[in-house]
Amino acid sequence: EGVIADFDAIAAMLKFFIGKVHSRYKFVKPRIAFAVPHSITEVEKRAVYDAALSAGAREVFLIEEPMAAAIGVGLPVDQPSGNMIIDIGGGTTEIAVIALNGIVCDTSIRVGGDELDEAIVTYIKKNHNLLIGDQTAENIKKTIGSAHKFDDEREMEVKGLYQVSGVPKTLKISSLEIREALQEPIQSICDALKQSLEQTPPELAADIKDRGIVLTGGGALLKGLPELLREQTDLPINLMDDPLFCVVLGTGKILDDFEKYRPVIMRGGRN
Repeated sequence: EGVIADFDAIAAMLKFFIGKVHSRYKFVKPRIAFAVPHSITEVEKRAVYDAALSAGAREVFLIEEPMAAAIGVGLPVDQPSGNMIIDIGGGTTEIAVIALNGIVCDTSIRVGGDELDEAIVTYIKKNHNLLIGDQTAENIKKTIGSAHKFDDEREMEVKGLYQVSGVPKTLKISSLEIREALQEPIQSICDALKQSLEQTPPELAADIKDRGIVLTGGGALLKGLPELLREQTDLPINLMDDPLFCVVLGTGKILDDFEKYRPVIMRGGRN
């Protein structure tokens, strides 16, 4: 859900990445930036900070994921006009209104791509007595998953363990069933967006009405999601190119031009 669950595993992973980047310079201590959920707690911040230091970092900086995504897609985050961004990651969905290098209002829910996969696993188990894994669920989501109805509904074969007999079984699942399975977590995202719009100051709401809402993150690739959000808010929804990489590209831009983006950085520490 966007935060560290296994400290030792994260530290080992960071050491590997640092070694891969600085393979010729074993004693280099790099500056590292992390994109983290806006709702992260002080304890969770400290876990990120300590994991990076134990992996060999010189300095550690934290950037809120909506801000990193906005910079990654090229939004003018330093301007007084309002920009709204929805970043649907693996563990969290971050919805933020950004102006003057800051997040004016933010709604963060721990619903993301992982939750969608879990909903598919639960639905197939409940309705077909078939046990499937997370990778199978993700493949179903990518292949026939959707948030909005389409004229051409599709089917695909799914393999899993049939609970009744305890042996492997193959069955056909329709896109209509998967849309039903995803209804609850998708509606949670829609409700969070509406809540965020209600909290937006009127002068910035006018900017959002004109410019629309930017949609990023791997979860944004779910078919029909922009159409559903547009239908529920009556606002333009702009799905970015390569939405999966917006946060990491924004984090890279911040490190490349540190002085320009210094105002958006939340420094990691033991506060």
